[in-house]
Amino acid sequence: MAGLSGKRERLGIFGGTFDPPHVGHLILAMEAYAELKLDRVLWVLAPNPPHKVGKKISPVEIRIEMVLAAIDDDEKFELSRVDIDRPGPHYVLDTMRLLRQQRPQADLIFLMGGDSLHDLPCWHEPDLFIQACDRLGVMRRPGETICMRELEERFPGLTARVDFIEAPLLEISSNQIRSLVSANKPFRYYLPIDVYQIVRKQKLYLNEPE
Repeated sequence: MAGLSGKRERLGIFGGTFDPPHVGHLILAMEAYAELKLDRVLWVLAPNPPHKVGKKISPVEIRIEMVLAAIDDDEKFELSRVDIDRPGPHYVLDTMRLLRQQRPQADLIFLMGGDSLHDLPCWHEPDLFIQACDRLGVMRRPGETICMRELEERFPGLTARVDFIEAPLLEISSNQIRSLVSANKPFRYYLPIDVYQIVRKQKLYLNEPE
């Protein structure tokens, strides 16, 4: 919502499966918050992502618990239930449209990696998705070059809607952590302590296929 000063709230939309949410997620969310001068980052948990159909995913209730544990009581972060409380498939276009209805007085900045920006032409109705966002916050890793020329030809005006975030190089992924757990290798410091304890308590990711 708009504040008493009339300034529109700037919300970063940080989507993911978060299976599990790890320290890399937290660092990137904070970098986006700081560099884009956001008022808050909404963590949008995807219950059943269309691009992961057929893959093993932890129950959504456990992933909700892990995200809440990861963001703890940090007022800069908030779990959004926009996709959790509706049936799938969950395309980001629909997500952004629903968030627009929920937060009509806010600027919605969708956060993504450089690889996702590159793959934007393959997304579900990408032209409409771009229109549904006020801005795109693109996390660019050190040394990463993102060529906007071809994307600009496909989506005229896109360049002016993109804000690059100079993200730190973090070679951490949820897939990597699941593999470490399955192989009975140390993984403690990839996760916030409360998330680590949930993984251990729920016996997640054990004996998963490579």
